[in-house]
Amino acid sequence: MSNNSKLGTALVTGASSGIGATYAEKLAKRGYDLVLVARDADRLKALAARLSSEHGIKADVLRADLSQRADVLAVDRRLRYDGSITLFVNNAGIGPKGSLLKADPDYLDQMVDLNVTAANRLAVAAAQVFAARGKGAIVNTASAVALAPDLFSGTYAASKAFVLALTEALHSELKDTGVRIQAVLPGFTRTEIFDRVGGSMDNLDPNSVMEASDLVDAALAGLDRGELVTMPSLADTQLYETYASARLGLRPYLSLSKPAARYGVGATA
Repeated sequence: MSNNSKLGTALVTGASSGIGATYAEKLAKRGYDLVLVARDADRLKALAARLSSEHGIKADVLRADLSQRADVLAVDRRLRYDGSITLFVNNAGIGPKGSLLKADPDYLDQMVDLNVTAANRLAVAAAQVFAARGKGAIVNTASAVALAPDLFSGTYAASKAFVLALTEALHSELKDTGVRIQAVLPGFTRTEIFDRVGGSMDNLDPNSVMEASDLVDAALAGLDRGELVTMPSLADTQLYETYASARLGLRPYLSLSKPAARYGVGATA
């Protein structure tokens, strides 16, 4: 078992199942040591033992409920003080249980705590530490619904739009530091998340559901290629480039001293 991988250590949140566990598997195969973070300590221990045995890497378990501030701070400390960490996969999150008009506000608060507050705290911690070292990589799991909030439950879509915007902002600040950052925008992915919120993958068009293994393979390929935003199901990247270009076209008009003439206000006498 290696105690000092040449690639360093990848800290993965939400690592007990689904996309997070798949990242752990793929990264162990690449030769990364691991710090696995999630609420389910038993699952984490079993995964860590298996990956250590199969791939000859070191895998530590850090049990944390990232909807709880004390646990978020524990992971923050690990990111800041474990000098072996070279990759942070900011993946933990929960999904919606239905429309906002019928939602439990307490559950929505928990979603924001996890998908936004914890994700922000840990992404910023990793960015600060990696920038100081002049190397490292951050992967933030967002969602395709960040680009289509009208098609999905609003708080969830908004939380993932936050992750996308945070990634883009950090990318600007990390320029010339040697740190890579990526937002991954999955569509429907075959994981336990639907079962946990009372749904089922069986009710979805099978042509719209990607296997977690394929998703993570594509996401890692995008990271290797230096993509800032990776949409694993997008074949024509020109579509996203056109969207991004249109946003840039708005910039000269984002903040001016007078309202636009079309509103008929603010004109001088």
